Amino acid sequence: MSIVDNKKAFHDYFIEEKYEAGLVLEGWEVKSIRAGKVQIKEAYVVLRNGAFYLFGAHITPLTSCSTHVLPDPTRSRKLLLNQAEINKLIGKVERAGYTLTPLDMHYKTGRIKLQIGLAKGKKQHDKRNTERERDANREIQRAMKVKVR
Repeated sequence: MSIVDNKKAFHDYFIEEKYEAGLVLEGWEVKSIRAGKVQIKEAYVVLRNGAFYLFGAHITPLTSCSTHVLPDPTRSRKLLLNQAEINKLIGKVERAGYTLTPLDMHYKTGRIKLQIGLAKGKKQHDKRNTERERDANREIQRAMKVKVR
């Protein structure tokens, strides 16, 4: 069950591979995410000290948050991946010119997971071609729908 999608990532990047990672969250963040108050459009994934961190994800604190907790909506959050995946991603990100971008935040067996994608940037003409193909497919579907009726 998806919580939030990052549609901008599919517009700006070619997604080569997808990985699922856990997140290290605080209690108030989990409550806010369950309430749907999360934004990952401007988020990105960075390698630091042999681990991956999510930067730029905005989790709006609830008004009913505890008084002794000082929530930081845009703090960095550690991603939980196994060591084999981390080593594989480090090699591709540092050597091959790929980047990691968050694609989707969802529930899996009651836990909040983040789907990240190994991505390569699109040029402007690639974006136009993708848009042209999408519009052509939409026209085909519309014509098929009218023909069936």
